[in-house]
Amino acid sequence: MASIEALTLDVREELRKGGEPLPLILGAVEVLKPGQSLRLLTTFEPLPLYAVLARKGFAHSARHLGEGDWEVLFTPGAANPQAKADQPKSATAGTSTAGWPAPSARLDNRGLQPPEPLVRILDALEHLGPGEVLEAINERDPVFLYPELEARGAAIHTDKQADGVHLLIRHAK
Repeated sequence: MASIEALTLDVREELRKGGEPLPLILGAVEVLKPGQSLRLLTTFEPLPLYAVLARKGFAHSARHLGEGDWEVLFTPGAANPQAKADQPKSATAGTSTAGWPAPSARLDNRGLQPPEPLVRILDALEHLGPGEVLEAINERDPVFLYPELEARGAAIHTDKQADGVHLLIRHAK
C-alpha cells in the first residue's frame, strides 16, 4: 500500500507578520486524509502545539533547519487522542476578578516572537505564591497558554484591548 504524501503547511511568513497561525494549523489538520501526516514549517519549535495535536492523536518529530526555522512532522495514529480536548481552551473576558489581589508581577510581552511570551508567563507564574496574580500584555491571544494554565490550576482573565491582549493570571491556591 502506497503511503500518502504529507501535507505541507508553511506558517513562517504569517509568524513574521505578527499573525496567529493556530487557525491555519488546525484547519490543515481537519482536511488531512486518513493516515496523512502534516509537515509544518515554522520560525520556532512549537512546544505547546505538541500537546494540542497529541490530544488529536498525532505524534511529532522536529528538526531544526537553522536560522530559527523548524520543520515538524505530525504523524497520525501514534498518540492517544483525548476526545474532550480537541481545541485549546480560550479564556473569556467575562471571568470575574472580584476578590483577586493586585498583581504582584507584571510582564510586557509585546514585540516578542512565540513561544517567548508563553515561556516568560509560565516562568513568572512559577515564582508566584498561591493566590498571587500576574499581569501580562501580549500582542496575540495566547491560545497555547490556556491549556498550560488549566493544567496548573491557574485562573485567567483576558481582556482584548487596542494595545494588546491584557491577561490577569491567578496562581492556584
